[in-house]
Amino acid sequence: VQLQASGGGLVQPGGSLRLSCAASGNIFSVSAMAWYRQAPGKQREFVAISTSGGTTNSAESVRGRFTISRDNAKNTVYLQMNSLKPEDTAVYYCNVLLQLSRGTSYRNYWGQGTQVTVSS
Repeated sequence: VQLQASGGGLVQPGGSLRLSCAASGNIFSVSAMAWYRQAPGKQREFVAISTSGGTTNSAESVRGRFTISRDNAKNTVYLQMNSLKPEDTAVYYCNVLLQLSRGTSYRNYWGQGTQVTVSS
């Protein structure tokens, strides 16, 4: 299984970016899909999550600015980030809970991370 994240970059404060993370490989079922981030010198923190049932939730620090969505047919999760602030600068990681075959346990997989830098 591979998680390929993309869409990061350098953006000015107030700008927007859209991150994507596609899961590929021998996947039977995908459950929750989420985004985390890690700023320099800080611990990795939760950003947003989308469950297989359609529920979404996000950290208070990004609520109203970031939107998580998913395309189940493509096993892809997105993070639309608007009104970006310098404090949003971090490496963003996708996390997917998935099942490789029927009857097996769900396991967490992490993407490689994509850098988001918000600076003027």
